[in-house]
Amino acid sequence: MTDTPPSSARADGVAALDRAIAILDAFTAADRSLGLAEIAARTGLYKSTILRLANSLIRGQLLERLDDGRYRIGPAAFRLGALYQRSVVAMDVLLPIMRDLSEQSWESVAFYVRSGDLRTCLYRVESKHPIRYTIREGDVLPLLVGSGGRVLAAFSGQEGAPYETIRKTYNYISIGDRDPQTAGISAPVFGPGLTLLGALTLAGPSTRVDAAFLERMKRPLLEAAARATRAFGEDAFMLDVAALNAGAGN
Repeated sequence: MTDTPPSSARADGVAALDRAIAILDAFTAADRSLGLAEIAARTGLYKSTILRLANSLIRGQLLERLDDGRYRIGPAAFRLGALYQRSVVAMDVLLPIMRDLSEQSWESVAFYVRSGDLRTCLYRVESKHPIRYTIREGDVLPLLVGSGGRVLAAFSGQEGAPYETIRKTYNYISIGDRDPQTAGISAPVFGPGLTLLGALTLAGPSTRVDAAFLERMKRPLLEAAARATRAFGEDAFMLDVAALNAGAGN
């Protein structure tokens, strides 16, 4: 059990708040409700502590107690989530992450969104190389070719190969698919409720960005997609797992 906070937490009076946050963090997107024992197991807190803090969370409508004694997240959490969504500007979230990925890879990074049967480049960070894969913000490309388009199609429900595999691995490598001289790798970015927001793509000339390079970039790309997904307010566990699996395969 971790019911006793560190001395620094006791000194500044935030121990109770830390524990209350731990209770809320015990819930995942897959949980409709949790019992007292489940919360205790996930947080390491004593049941008596959970009961005391749960009463405060219930008064604040951050938690609800059901008739069977189980708990679920309360309506105030939805209100706070809506406020967060309205305060988040996609560009402010994505561009720092894209710049970091471009710095790490020295290649171009783009963010694509689906527009019907097409995809649009919403944001772009250029490669540091003088010879690079050039797509401009606002450019419209086909949906069912290229790594970005195929990832968008996969997580929009497209059936068949390679889309089933993309949904399992959360990434797709494309070499000469849309343009014989370019190659890239893409991963999805999600928002609340696992809503598909777009595809994060790292791409460059196939003379430099070859299969081995793209395999090495799988994990950094998936970690960037997970970072963006968390910033938009969704659990990125599946992307974290995919990143670990990609790293294990290198």
